This record gives sequence, C-alpha cells and structure tokens, in this order.
Amino acid sequence: MSRRAASWHVASVVSVRAETATARRIELDVPTWPGNDAGSHLDVRLTAPDGYQASRPYSVASSGEGTRVVLAVDEVPDGEVSPFLVHDLREGDRLEVHGPLGAFFVWTPSNDPAPVQLIAGGSGVVPLYAMAAAHAASDDPAPFRLLYSVRSPGDVFFGDELRAVAERDHRLRVDLVYTRAAPPESATAPGRLTAERLRAAVIPADLQPRVFVCGPTPFVEAVSRWLLEAGHAAARVRTERFGGS
Repeated sequence: MSRRAASWHVASVVSVRAETATARRIELDVPTWPGNDAGSHLDVRLTAPDGYQASRPYSVASSGEGTRVVLAVDEVPDGEVSPFLVHDLREGDRLEVHGPLGAFFVWTPSNDPAPVQLIAGGSGVVPLYAMAAAHAASDDPAPFRLLYSVRSPGDVFFGDELRAVAERDHRLRVDLVYTRAAPPESATAPGRLTAERLRAAVIPADLQPRVFVCGPTPFVEAVSRWLLEAGHAAARVRTERFGGS
C-alpha cells in the first residue's frame, strides 16, 4: 500500500500530444511530487477567471519516484475539465494537482507468485498500463495478463508501449478485444466482450489470480459479475470505475 502523503502541487505542462482521436497524453513536471505507486490517481483542479473551480480525478500512467507525471485524458464532451485538458491545454501551462491518491487499486512488486489479471475497458487501461510497465521493470515473478476491450485499433491507449513491454517481458500477455472494428490481421470478428469471451481469455479462477478491473461503470459492473460467476474470489478482484469528467 502507498505510504506517500497526498497534497496539492503546482504542475508545469511539459508536453501534450494526441493519444487517440478524442484523447490527449499529458506529461507534467511536478517538482514536489513524492512519487506514486502503479495504479494511483490524482485530482486536477481548474480555476476560472471568476473564481469558479472544478476538480476531477484522473489515473496516472506513470509510477515510481520521479517528478514527471503522465496522464492520458479522454474527452467527455459535456464535462467540466476534460474538454479543456484535451483541447486548450498547452506546453508551459500550469495546473493544480492533488495526489498521489489511492492505496487500494495499486500494484507494487512482491514475492507473491500468484498471477495478475488486468482487465480494461477503453481509457480504463491507463492505470493498468502503469502496472504492466512497473512490473516489466521489476523482478516480481508473477505472470501478468492484460485483457483490453476497445472499440477499434485507433482507440487503443499506449499501443506502442504495450507492444514493446510485451515483446521484452515474457511474463506479460496482452489480449485485445475489438468491439466495433478489428484490424485486418485479426482472427476474431469485432464484438462486445461477453461472459464466455471473458472466461476464455482470463487466467482461470482455480489459479487464484489477483484481478484489477478498470473502465466505465457498466463495463466494470458486468465484468465483476462475470468473474464472480466464473468462480473468482471477490476478495481478489479490485475495481475502479469512472463516469463523466
């Protein structure tokens, strides 16, 4: 569990670039950042000229002791914070961030050999990517598997990075489920994740994996129910969900 105290920090925007057609990757320099565990999140607070403030939580795609913090923000068109971060934020701007937050939905290296199953829907892959990258950089012996449900190849977050991690780390397996459009080389037609597809793709319950699920609320609720129906222990399934931002 994380022992780092959360507080407010002033962050400088180092870079902003497209992640998908509707999302941006944002790299921040936060001189007072104490570091964070993989899977942590933070709050971003915006203040309007009239003093109105809006704050929303975002998962952190980076981890470790450094002061560089990476976010990947998907726009919610009617949101109060994400449209500004996606369309208006520029290099050199400053933001207020509060964190690191979250001690339950985090992964840290250990000697536990039990496998780890990550399950993501859409931008819910952000904290799970952080876990996969941290695991690849560690000596933790546990096998890792990521099941990532996404609409199309163009909607994949951290696609190049995930491929690179999987290529150099034999402990990680990445399975993509495309719900609307699959790449030409895919052997499986696009379609929504179902209980049957989930059961076939994840680590079996009898191996007692630790499971992390992140995505939109309906996705997380459905996946959690299917996992329990397949025999996974509720105590070994950790979830994080999100709505508008």
